[in-house]
Amino acid sequence: MADTTVKKIDSAHSPKGEQGQKYLASGKSLSMRLWQDEQPAEAKQPSRRDYETVGYVISGSAELHLEGQMVKLEPGDSWTVPKGAEHTYKILESFTAVEATSPPAEVHGRD
Repeated sequence: MADTTVKKIDSAHSPKGEQGQKYLASGKSLSMRLWQDEQPAEAKQPSRRDYETVGYVISGSAELHLEGQMVKLEPGDSWTVPKGAEHTYKILESFTAVEATSPPAEVHGRD
């Protein structure tokens, strides 16, 4: 029988990850997280993740540096970071975005 459980997550009570992200709804092969009011800062060291990420900017702006390319992200923009791609973000102004990761980023210690 298929899983028919409905899950509702109130972000005001969501657990936070080590980098400040709030974990939202999560299924077996996909999860969401919220980056809320991230403040301007220099880009962190580039990293590679073993999951694919897609995101949507709600407010603010940031630069996404991906495999030697740079794109500016602004409200209404969406983006993709392929699994294994070297990337980093530089927050330019207070930034809020939602991301979905597949497989779920928080599984097995991935952050």
